[in-house]
Amino acid sequence: MASKMHNQHPHRISLIIVIGIMCSVLGFTNGDYLIGVGSFDMTGPAAGVNMMGYANMDQTTAGIHFRLRARTFVVAESSQGPRFAFFNLDAGMASQLVIIKVLERLKSRFGDLYTEENLAISGIHTHAGPGGYLQYLVYSITSLGFVQQSFDAIVNAIELSIVQAHNNLKPGSIFTNKGDVENAGINRSPSAYLLNPAEERARYPNNVDTQMTLLKFVDGASGNSIGAFSWYATHGTSMSRDNKLISGDNRGAAARFFEDWFTFNTNSSSTQSTNSSGTSDISTLVEKAQTIKATGGKPCNKTNSQGFKVRKNDGSLFVGAFCQSNFGDVTPNVLGAFCTDSGKPCDFNHSSCHGNDLFCVGRGPGYPDEILSTQIIGERQFQKGVELFMSATEELIGKIDYRHVYINFTDIEVELDGNQVVKTCPAALGPGFAAGTTDGPGAFGFQQGDTKINPLWRKLRDLLKEPTQYQVDCQKPKNVLLDTGEMFKPYAWAPAILPIQMLRLGKLIILSVPGEFTTIAGRRLREAVKETLISNGNGEFNDNTEVVVAGLTNTYSQYVAAFEEYKQQRYEAASTLYGPHTLSAYIQEFKKLAAAIAKGEKIMQGSSPPDLSSVQLRLVLDPFGESPPSGINFGDMQQDIIIPKSGTFKKGDRPSATFWSANPRYDLLIEGTFALVEMLQGERWTPVYDGDDFCLFFKWKLDNSYLHSIATIEWEIPKEAGSGVYRLRHFGSSKKTNPNI
Repeated sequence: MASKMHNQHPHRISLIIVIGIMCSVLGFTNGDYLIGVGSFDMTGPAAGVNMMGYANMDQTTAGIHFRLRARTFVVAESSQGPRFAFFNLDAGMASQLVIIKVLERLKSRFGDLYTEENLAISGIHTHAGPGGYLQYLVYSITSLGFVQQSFDAIVNAIELSIVQAHNNLKPGSIFTNKGDVENAGINRSPSAYLLNPAEERARYPNNVDTQMTLLKFVDGASGNSIGAFSWYATHGTSMSRDNKLISGDNRGAAARFFEDWFTFNTNSSSTQSTNSSGTSDISTLVEKAQTIKATGGKPCNKTNSQGFKVRKNDGSLFVGAFCQSNFGDVTPNVLGAFCTDSGKPCDFNHSSCHGNDLFCVGRGPGYPDEILSTQIIGERQFQKGVELFMSATEELIGKIDYRHVYINFTDIEVELDGNQVVKTCPAALGPGFAAGTTDGPGAFGFQQGDTKINPLWRKLRDLLKEPTQYQVDCQKPKNVLLDTGEMFKPYAWAPAILPIQMLRLGKLIILSVPGEFTTIAGRRLREAVKETLISNGNGEFNDNTEVVVAGLTNTYSQYVAAFEEYKQQRYEAASTLYGPHTLSAYIQEFKKLAAAIAKGEKIMQGSSPPDLSSVQLRLVLDPFGESPPSGINFGDMQQDIIIPKSGTFKKGDRPSATFWSANPRYDLLIEGTFALVEMLQGERWTPVYDGDDFCLFFKWKLDNSYLHSIATIEWEIPKEAGSGVYRLRHFGSSKKTNPNI
């Protein structure tokens, strides 16, 4: 027999801090579209699940920096007119299986209102989210297969976020703006970029795209802003391959900063504005704090932590999202890549040090503090977002439209200039893939740019699957290290059928691509689509038509490098699955979608991808149930806060407390929190920071006996807070197993 109980775990401390100011952020509009936004918690298992992104077996979740969200907007011409929904997930990427299951749920709720054609689900590419939610084997090896809890958290959040957005639909207007983000990304493969034609490179001031394109959603009746979505290209790799705390990385941080900025500047009752104890006398605060002791663990119900959240998700919250674009070769580690042993810059062509890629690591602006780097890169995006948001005056008007098609990318005939016909290939990965990048070096002695495979690795490859001669010839100059497109045991290792999609919102065109396009690849795709729209649109499209690439949308198929970049076989090229003409195939097929939209023509959907949910490997075990040490309750203190000699803390300090706890996988506390900071205001404790805040950390691990869970709550005191008495509080859920069984 097993029973489950929920425990609240409070503790009190005294701290000294400061507060901010207010202004108003309003606009006025008549409303030409129906608009709605939504957001929902999608934070997955925070203990013992491999993170998706770095393919590092040792990188398993062990707590939460800040919680993950699914953010959604829906736009429609009218209640019966064309509409589409765009989702931005705090996840590594979209998943085909997630799409399949979401569509099943939406059909039961809405009928045929939302389908694969008018639904776009995109990921921000954080490398700090739980894995195990993609259906192709190569993406779940390090996660030990499929993880149902990760998958369900994402699917549930997508469903409930669109329910919010749909229920919130009301007349409103959409404004657009664009501008350059400074120093939030550099090219991590500049040697490959230089292989592109000089005349093409000369048309651009940088070897990365710096433009952010923003949409501002404004309620027509009140004139209040309800949300903002933007697209910009930089990797979600400010957090390193050694990090074990769930995090939305720099892009998730930007969203949190933006949403909190908006709330603070439009709501006089926001947390920051009331974050004061009512007295500034330090000695009085210290005296009061000394009378308060830890309470020990207390039982609570399943949803108790939700009631203590600072931001209660009732569907009325402002939604700010920072979406991905063509970021394949763009790193947020803007100081460059250096050798960890010598401190010198890495080899330019191979990103290695003395022939070893493991020593070549990129540095973020807060180096060596990855949390600080995440904050800085997030703030640079947030600040540009605010600037564009505040100055957005160009209103979008015109049609809403969309086209979507499934294509088997393993065998596309592509007509190049000069009537030369080439073909794409079954998916394959080259040795440069195993080398990793400067954001997360690989292993086993590979280097970026390698086109040779030593005899040992060749034998190991052939044990898995020896590539056919056709595949060897098709993928050249890539040497096939993993023939994923021809590997089907125990089930498919890589996708063959991919979705591509085009969304139209007036003069704005969104290209939903299922991978990581390099800078030049995205530029070529945008230009080709725009030219096609103009030449086929009967004057409906012109030079003012804006085209954005939405990366990692609707499924995941790794990278898309340009033909010239493919020759060098750095990581991005070695991970371009379908051979040297992959980009040309995308451009050809997207031009067909563009022509169909421009002419108002329908397009055949193509064969749907498989649903592999029934054959997934599932090797991650559920937690078995646990008890605290004898004589101790869940929620009791394991280590109290260590008070400094002064008796107070100052901003920037990081007080922490450790509690006897349980595995956080027993309950994900969706729309709740494992960690809370409360402030004493009069005789009442008021929540001021929770698991959504960048300054609060929840860390989980087993104690030295490896039998009992302990949870540490750390609070980096922010500069915005005010002087007062505070306490740290921990929520959790336990599962006790009857000792007689």
